[in-house]
Amino acid sequence: MQVQLETFLHKQWDRKGLISWLLLPASAVFLSMAASRRRKTVPVKVGVPVVVVGNIYVGGTGKTPVTIALVKDLKERGWNPGVISRGYRGKAESPVEVRLDSNPDIVGDEPLLIKKATDAPTFVCPKRVEAAEALLKAYPTVNVIISDDGLQHYSLHRDVELAVVGARGLGNGWVLPAGPLREPPSRLDEVDAIVLNATEDIVTSSTPRYVATSGFTNAVNYATGEIVSLDTLSRMQFKKGLKAVAMAGIAVPERFFSMLKAHGLEVRPIALPDHYDYSKNPFKDCEADLIFITEKDAVKCRKHADLKNDERIFVVPLETKLDKFLVDFVEKKITEPDFADADARRSFMEKLGHSLHRELKALSRLDTDRLLAERTEKYRKIGRYDAYSVAGTGTAPAPHTHRWFFHGK
Repeated sequence: MQVQLETFLHKQWDRKGLISWLLLPASAVFLSMAASRRRKTVPVKVGVPVVVVGNIYVGGTGKTPVTIALVKDLKERGWNPGVISRGYRGKAESPVEVRLDSNPDIVGDEPLLIKKATDAPTFVCPKRVEAAEALLKAYPTVNVIISDDGLQHYSLHRDVELAVVGARGLGNGWVLPAGPLREPPSRLDEVDAIVLNATEDIVTSSTPRYVATSGFTNAVNYATGEIVSLDTLSRMQFKKGLKAVAMAGIAVPERFFSMLKAHGLEVRPIALPDHYDYSKNPFKDCEADLIFITEKDAVKCRKHADLKNDERIFVVPLETKLDKFLVDFVEKKITEPDFADADARRSFMEKLGHSLHRELKALSRLDTDRLLAERTEKYRKIGRYDAYSVAGTGTAPAPHTHRWFFHGK
């Protein structure tokens, strides 16, 4: 029933139909209330740079895979990132650390997935400022925080805002409830960058945009841990005539089903509600030789002990790659000092002064004649140094000037 309702709503939100027009006055009230709340909110800084990976579309756009990819990329570049999240559908009311053995009913499925994929310090709490403060207290060496979702959580100061646009785009472009947006499309003009995830560039905005690429390649047997390529499973299915089912409790399950079919697998698709809690074992009466599920679903299957030995189940990880230039962009933003902050300006000027003093002191120790000779030789190798004439003209340069010329053919 929930899946049918979600499907119905998204179909209505894809166009400006009669239902959307009737709900438009309610959208105006929603927009006014949201704007008022934002104006009254004073953002709190937590002491380290904060990168928010969010969206303006209600529901899934691929924020969590983008968060995972960003955390991995920053770790490779020497950063020590931590992750905070609301813990959607979880029961945590105060800051809770997400561990590898955490209960997804408490911390939420996506934070647990992030922890398993990155092993970065991860905390959840409805109040993200409290989550960030608890994380930094427990892990003081963390030097950047990534917030999975939270674009509209304005109480948390952010240094970088990334808005992820997914396969559904922006729908009809209206805010809730007439449309699927939490904020109007103009909000995209305010973020630092737009990440296009499995969608065409349909956004009208001057904000820089980058592409995230995703795909499935391998599957992991839930019971044995064996890694098998999807192409191998496809050949096995064809050769042995195996029946296959694909189940997905994600925002856009059709994408999961399509990617499996792209590898030649013939599957019977079963769409579950997004963030399905797996309170019941959906595989118990499933007549299939192969069962494919997402990583997001797999973290919640542990509550059923009888699934540990079910070798029919294969978990298919989604691999997301970010544009290198997006990671460069984020790294530059979190490295730059915040000149709007007086303490940050003072700290930057002190560091700059110390650096200049150190460099000038080092230069004062150098032999001037030797330095000049080395520079002359360096530029002689690049071009030809001519102290008396402009190349090919025979014209003497102005007094006390020298010119460097490149004589190419």
